[in-house]
Amino acid sequence: MQTDKIFYSLFQAFPSIFFAIIGDTNVNPNAYEFVSVEIKETAFRIDGVFIPKTETADQPLYFAEVQFQLDNTFYRRLFAEIFLYLRQNPSVNFWRAVVIYPQRSLDPEDQLPYRLLLDSRQVQRIYLDELGTATENSLQVAIVKLIIESEETAVDRGRALILQAREQLADETTKKQIVELIETILLYKFTRLSREELAAMLGIDDEFKKTRMYQSMKQDAWEDAMQEGRQEGRQEGRQEAKLEAVPRLLALGLSVEQVAQALDLTVEQVQQAAGNQCS
Repeated sequence: MQTDKIFYSLFQAFPSIFFAIIGDTNVNPNAYEFVSVEIKETAFRIDGVFIPKTETADQPLYFAEVQFQLDNTFYRRLFAEIFLYLRQNPSVNFWRAVVIYPQRSLDPEDQLPYRLLLDSRQVQRIYLDELGTATENSLQVAIVKLIIESEETAVDRGRALILQAREQLADETTKKQIVELIETILLYKFTRLSREELAAMLGIDDEFKKTRMYQSMKQDAWEDAMQEGRQEGRQEGRQEAKLEAVPRLLALGLSVEQVAQALDLTVEQVQQAAGNQCS
């Protein structure tokens, strides 16, 4: 499940969801534009930046990062990106960084160089599974928590949220957008199912299946699956080529350890490949 795409779709469609997550409901979300920023002359890209129309101490620029896998060097990359951005945008004076984790266990231990920042108001870390009872009545936060809902309960929870949205929201356009976001999250969760199977589980009506968002997100999910398949294929091909090269390198007089180091294999893999060749 491509959680970063889900979050950025949510933030793009409803900036208010971001401010609901961080608990700042006094902010006017219409005063912000959510964009993705390429940092010049580097390989860095900041996927989510809330840029205020008028920057003030009470209305700062927000860097939003979604981190759903363990990365021990995450903070080194994050703060490098932030400070490069600040260097290239000298007009920015007030900023905050928000990192969204599914659970605390994915928060990396490499924090000492950034301890003062992490303990300050400058940086806020959100753990979705720890959003407490104070957020239970927030439809927007509940939609975000649907992303980490288990597959066993996601469909029932999604149905309940759709019903809640239809009952609570008066504006028909907003209601439709919220329902589409809920259904889109579930679509990403159950990409192994056919569209018909998923529609039957969720009760997706024919009008929704014709919407641009549904078709776009379905295409993205299919492309992600195809890309992952191609990557796996390339990795398997490279691994096979390495193993085939083992006997030739050993025949040239290299030791097992040297071959393992040269091909980025384990000693056991080299020995097994050599044994298979002999047999």
